[in-house]
Amino acid sequence: MPSTVRLRVFFLFAAGYFVSYVFRGVNLGFAPLITHDLGLSAADLGLLTSLYFIGFALAQIPVGVLLDHFGPRRVTAGMLLFAAAGIWVFGASRGLAGLMIGRLLIGVGVSVCLSAAFKASAQHFALARLPLVNGFTMAVGGLGGVAVGSPLASLLHVASWRQVCAGLGVFTLAVAAAIVVLAPRKAEADPHQRADIATQFKGTWLILRSGVFWKIASFSVVTQGVFFAMQSLWIRPYLLDVMNLTPAHAAALVSVLGFAMMFGCIAFGAAARGMERRGVSVYAFCGTGMALFVATQLLMVLRVPLPPSALIAAYGVFGGTGILSYAVAAEYFPSHMIGRAHTTLTLVIFLLIFGFQVGVGAMLSLWPAEAGRYPASAHLTVWITLVALQAASAVWYVFPSRILQKVNREAERAAP
Repeated sequence: MPSTVRLRVFFLFAAGYFVSYVFRGVNLGFAPLITHDLGLSAADLGLLTSLYFIGFALAQIPVGVLLDHFGPRRVTAGMLLFAAAGIWVFGASRGLAGLMIGRLLIGVGVSVCLSAAFKASAQHFALARLPLVNGFTMAVGGLGGVAVGSPLASLLHVASWRQVCAGLGVFTLAVAAAIVVLAPRKAEADPHQRADIATQFKGTWLILRSGVFWKIASFSVVTQGVFFAMQSLWIRPYLLDVMNLTPAHAAALVSVLGFAMMFGCIAFGAAARGMERRGVSVYAFCGTGMALFVATQLLMVLRVPLPPSALIAAYGVFGGTGILSYAVAAEYFPSHMIGRAHTTLTLVIFLLIFGFQVGVGAMLSLWPAEAGRYPASAHLTVWITLVALQAASAVWYVFPSRILQKVNREAERAAP
């Protein structure tokens, strides 16, 4: 396959994931304005923002079926129409109910973007290149995390948040049009794509029952749930309330976090196969990165005397390493089930993001807020709780087991 075709596949579907990431974190900039307009509590804000994740999560299994049945090009372009409609509803709403409906529509609309990018990459790139290609995809998405920092804060000085919503809807439609027109159709026919929908759902159920899946997912779903829940909403209040930074400094560090995550995804993706040639499996390398992420959080909880920029950079570099689990899953499931394996993994991650965002907001609301800020002790209690949950989830991941030695022959026999 010509390299130009592979590059086109990469950039088009990475652009879709960029849109997804912008929508994921846009409430970082919108939150003070929406909270001021509607008088929301931390619990209200957590619920509103997390509706993106519940919509995203609930769509994952049907999206996985659609991806394996119709392919990433048509499914991604079609679903992005829902995201455009959602951001327009969000921007036009005058009450909390409308905001919630818009946010839910956005989550459903972009639910396909990450899995579609990984599915398209698996179709067009060699297996050995997937950790690096997936890392670059995550890095492009990380640009969305950069965009909702200082760039969004600057934009909101010259445009209202409602005007920004209108512009985001137009941009989303442009990306959808580019994908449907420019993305190549998969060249080879896949008989499994012609299976009926019931058979496709049966394959998803087999993944959920798979011990291999849960062995791969145990640590990564919790660390990724924590990372994205904090990055997309609660990291800014932490920077303001615990580190006592100015709003401008906090916005700049949100962008630093996005850049650091981009670097971490690329660096770990590039290093994964090289380490494998030295005898370190991608599974073990991924686990090391996630352990370093938990260690970074401990340093932040202990308030070690390091520059905030250094701590946030480390948080971003190691925060996205759990994404290597997608490449691990590609080694243990047959090609026609990769879409469902990836979307099932994403489903669990986003359900946890939803739970963590709501839970953090509920925990913070237990303390009285002063001028919209919560005491440092409230944030630190939340972070200690999250670190404990991640440490507990690591036990099954590192516990010795022969289950990963049962390579995908069993999955091939059981798959529809």
